[in-house]
Amino acid sequence: MTPSRSSKTGTGSPWDGEFARYFDERAHSLRATAYLLCGDWHQAEDITQAALLKLYLAWPRLSRHDALDGYARKIVLRTFLSEHRRVWRKREKLTDALPDVPGETNGTEQEMLVRHALSGIAPKQRAVLVLRYFEDLSVEETATALGCSTGNVKSQGARGLATLRKRLGPHFSELALSGAHDDGR
Repeated sequence: MTPSRSSKTGTGSPWDGEFARYFDERAHSLRATAYLLCGDWHQAEDITQAALLKLYLAWPRLSRHDALDGYARKIVLRTFLSEHRRVWRKREKLTDALPDVPGETNGTEQEMLVRHALSGIAPKQRAVLVLRYFEDLSVEETATALGCSTGNVKSQGARGLATLRKRLGPHFSELALSGAHDDGR
């Protein structure tokens, strides 16, 4: 995934260099967020590319480049949610096994368990969990990113956590204990 330049003239827009720098610094992080949302590296790549294209098209109109990370994250999130709203979208079957992705590390067994459990949670609940616990946003920041109330974030988060606990089953207590131990609690 690389930003493209205009092929007809050999030069791009005046803001291409600035966007290319942002792209180089943030594309990997945005892709990781997209992966947490959708659970598939190929779909995460598609979501990230679509989001970065939208960001590129809006770039000349953006006045606050200091707030780009939140804006880009919001575009990734809305692209993901939009994909899951489409009725005609081909539904994939969930399996117990995570696919191997060349060039990507799957992480620890605990991370794989959590990612697999996340894949079965409703998209909006998953978005809340990813923004709150992986992106470390506050309730208010999550509400802003999702365009909803803080109460909605809290209820979606509570439902999502309950579903996550249920999906993790006996592994939940192991993960909770190791997380508490890692935090020094």
